[in-house]
Amino acid sequence: MVDDEPDIVALVAFHLVKAGYRVSTAASGPDAIAQARQDHPALVVLDLMLPGMSGFEVLEALRSEDATRSIAVLMLTARREEPDRIRGLTLGADDYLTKPFSPQELVLRVGAILRRLQQALPVSSETLRVGPILIDRAAHRVMVDGSGELELTPTEYRLLLTLAERRGRVQARGLLLETVWEAAPDIQTRTVDMHVQRLRTKLGSAGDMIETVRGFGYRLKSAQPRSA
Repeated sequence: MVDDEPDIVALVAFHLVKAGYRVSTAASGPDAIAQARQDHPALVVLDLMLPGMSGFEVLEALRSEDATRSIAVLMLTARREEPDRIRGLTLGADDYLTKPFSPQELVLRVGAILRRLQQALPVSSETLRVGPILIDRAAHRVMVDGSGELELTPTEYRLLLTLAERRGRVQARGLLLETVWEAAPDIQTRTVDMHVQRLRTKLGSAGDMIETVRGFGYRLKSAQPRSA
């Protein structure tokens, strides 16, 4: 989150963290670029009027470097004029939201951008390994520590695959409902919790890799995952 207005930074960060995202902040253009190079976030929420560099200049810098070119950018600004919007999108912004804004809408737009990016990622291998867990995407098979195939339901498999592909990142219950069950994220249900409990049991000793993040959702420990 890049903005020089502390109240807006606090508001946006609060709602994004509540939705299960990990958030870092910067208050100037140069700081934003330095932090993006260091942390390589999935997405940057970027104001236009910043100290040191404009948001347009920050966006140009991000898009000009191999290390930061793939970072998604949502521009959040009080500048409503059409030329500003067109310039931002032309420079490579993924979305453009004007102030005043709805925090809930911003969270939904962030989620939509990240889902599009996830769907666009090429699958380099049909086999995904996360610690002792081995997932064969093509055959829909899961093994732990080279043992026999686990008997997972289709929903349990989709839940594990989603956590594995997003390993190390907290997945809010609402996001999991939307992704795995294709349900509206505002449905109040314990469905996710029950499936996670059963999945942990079936994974045996590897079940502890699924961490509960109180108040948010679940995260699969990354444990230096690699594709087999």
